[in-house]
Amino acid sequence: MGADTTSSRNDGVVQSVGQPTSWLPLIVVVLTQIQASFAVNALTVSMAGITSDLDTAASSVGIAITAGTFSMAAFILLGAKVGARFGTRRVFQIAVAIHAAAMAGVALAPTPAVLFIAQASSGAVIALIAPALTVFIATNYHGAQQARAIGLLAAAIPAAGVLALLIAGQFATTIGWRWSFWLMVALGAVNLLLSFQLKPVPAQPGLTIDWTGALLAASAIVLLSFGFSGLNTWGVWNATEQAPFDVLGVSPAPILIAIGIVTGQVFFLWLRRRAARGEPRIFDLRVLATGAERAVTACMATMLFVGTAANFLIPLYMQVVQGLSGIETSFSIIPYTLSIFLSSTFIAVLYGRFSPRVLGSAGFVVVASALTLLAFTVRGDWGQLFVVIGLVLLGLGQGSIVALVFNTLLSAAPKQLAGDVGAWRGLVHNLSGSVGIAVATAFAVGVLATSLATSAVQNPDISGELISEVNFDDADFLTNEQLEAVLAGTSASEAEVAAAIEINEEARLRALQISLLGLALLSLLAIVPALRMPDYRPGDLPEKLEPDDGDVIDEVPVTNRSESAS
Repeated sequence: MGADTTSSRNDGVVQSVGQPTSWLPLIVVVLTQIQASFAVNALTVSMAGITSDLDTAASSVGIAITAGTFSMAAFILLGAKVGARFGTRRVFQIAVAIHAAAMAGVALAPTPAVLFIAQASSGAVIALIAPALTVFIATNYHGAQQARAIGLLAAAIPAAGVLALLIAGQFATTIGWRWSFWLMVALGAVNLLLSFQLKPVPAQPGLTIDWTGALLAASAIVLLSFGFSGLNTWGVWNATEQAPFDVLGVSPAPILIAIGIVTGQVFFLWLRRRAARGEPRIFDLRVLATGAERAVTACMATMLFVGTAANFLIPLYMQVVQGLSGIETSFSIIPYTLSIFLSSTFIAVLYGRFSPRVLGSAGFVVVASALTLLAFTVRGDWGQLFVVIGLVLLGLGQGSIVALVFNTLLSAAPKQLAGDVGAWRGLVHNLSGSVGIAVATAFAVGVLATSLATSAVQNPDISGELISEVNFDDADFLTNEQLEAVLAGTSASEAEVAAAIEINEEARLRALQISLLGLALLSLLAIVPALRMPDYRPGDLPEKLEPDDGDVIDEVPVTNRSESAS
């Protein structure tokens, strides 16, 4: 049945799919996404003020950011079920209020410990908020309106980044970094008041929460997150001095990753066993019922991996290679962030003309081309036209793909699984992003160390004595001034310092270029799953769940997903 003739039941109310719905629910969704995303970006922009005010190292701010990300990823599957069990709107309102209170905790934080606790708390409640945002879109919008709503939800994340660069950056240098978080407290109050205008989503009091599945999922995510985050510091294979422990000299990072993968497999086995028995489970695998939906997830994970890795490498290039300050870096990447925002917002206009398969494949070609252009044109001058063009193209491709894959996955899933789709999106987003940054860091530093060691041995101006004094395994991206400070504690002569600076300049630029090319290659490989995405224009959300053991099916005929998602 076509989207213009079908009708969907929303909380017992029959609503025409073709009839436009008020944009108020979307306003609440977008403002709440900004509330959640702004907080993380504001911490990054305010790093200098926080370290000075709290008398702590910059790594403490990084730990606080990571704590929020880990908390959100670990509990998001549970968050979707809690919302369904007790009512999505009610849980959303409680979570928004707690998140505002957590932002007040950040604003009042007297110590790094309080900052850590407040940020971890905010991440945990975002696990309740993220699935609710998807449910609000699924229950209020349909067809073209739904596609536009999803695009705006995806665009809210880069929009929050731009606002953080402009507002938090300005606050940090004028009235103080704490005011950025008081602003989020005020926005939380606004979102809470507006949420009372939303249509209540009925609770499912008979829903049983799969606590064992929730524990398995959280354990796997935490193990993978810590494992990948420790690749650079603890060692990719051999344990470094910074590693908290080792097993026969092996770094804990690959061990945690391996255990996390095994735990993840146990989690999926647990879900399948619960489904076969007709028992409730923490995540409904019908979200990934077909090869097309699994391909969409692969595309989503790849793009978020590539996007976050590039978002790490680009500021690294600006601050280390070009020597830009933090605020200069913030303003320099605004064109890139704005292009993500614009493409996420307007990609929906192409949905009626091209299939997800075509749009996804084209998007990855654009991303790969942009990264290749950046790799071959980055130099010391940021004003270079091709660098700016490369960043804009990267943002356009990235924003389009993220909005496209989310819309495709949500459109293919039954409306009753919207919370699971939102939870899955949040899990993939946070886990892929964390892994992307960690792997990009380890890869870039590894290339840098190899390049430095090779060039130092081959350079006739560098003595063997100096090479023996330098531990290339501890190599990192350093500015010329930082390298001079390091060499001041060695036997390096002035000629050797000059040669080392030249080697460092070439090596760090080469490492960044090779890393960008690696991401470009990964983007091209993503065309393989993109070609398995649906080859049609996804219509509205299916009306009903298809029969599954343990689920209650309404009396209305069930939509056949094999025709809509295969």
